[in-house]
Amino acid sequence: MTRGLARLVAILGALWLTQAAPAGASPFADWAAVVVAGDWQSHDGGPTEAFDNARRDVVQALGALGFRRENVRQFSVRPDRYRDRPQKAEVEAIYGAMSDLARQATGGCLLYLTSHGAPEGVVVDQDLLPPGVLGQMVEHTCGQRPTVVVISACFSGGFVPALAAPNRMILTAARRDRSSFGCGEADKYPYFDDCFLQAMPRAREFWGLGRQVQSCVAAREQKEGMKPPSEPQLYVGGALRPLLPLLPFGGSEPAAN
Repeated sequence: MTRGLARLVAILGALWLTQAAPAGASPFADWAAVVVAGDWQSHDGGPTEAFDNARRDVVQALGALGFRRENVRQFSVRPDRYRDRPQKAEVEAIYGAMSDLARQATGGCLLYLTSHGAPEGVVVDQDLLPPGVLGQMVEHTCGQRPTVVVISACFSGGFVPALAAPNRMILTAARRDRSSFGCGEADKYPYFDDCFLQAMPRAREFWGLGRQVQSCVAAREQKEGMKPPSEPQLYVGGALRPLLPLLPFGGSEPAAN
């Protein structure tokens, strides 16, 4: 994308955001959000609440940012266990929720998945969701509107090429060839999700959030002696980057340069 075209896209995006959020409303009041816990087993096969803890608390954190409850759907592999009543985590159901929400909330899209991963994709119950399929799901539902995709899973950096677009930000828990950490039976959250939740109240906008998460994960892995480092990946499209200051969190730390 040329610099002039990127500037034009940014201006049009700013107009879109202005129209989507009435004066005094949160910039995320008209955003659609889908949050998925894709597994319930730890790395050694035992039960873990780490993914569902992250799902629950990410939804709460999005509410604090101004996402409206009716524009948020959450999914779990074992939904009957939880009082917040998530839906059953199935790829078709997730796509259906993305489609429905995108029609009623047109300001932007956020998709958060936390689960196990493999080089071929991310686990959603008994299925493996490949990067190309997720890319098509996002394209067909969110289109050209501002979109943030967060994937907390081993090898999740492999999703960046399939999802990258000028209007998108992609944040993953690991490089395409690295594991991430913290999905044991005793873990409250995976390391990445823990850092995401810690950074949310302090960040000013999504770019700063991503950078804080990267730093937090690196520090946690070094402290715990986990090797090789997962190296979370952050991609921000050229058309979205200048719009991010128009989507403030209201945090306390200065925005990233």
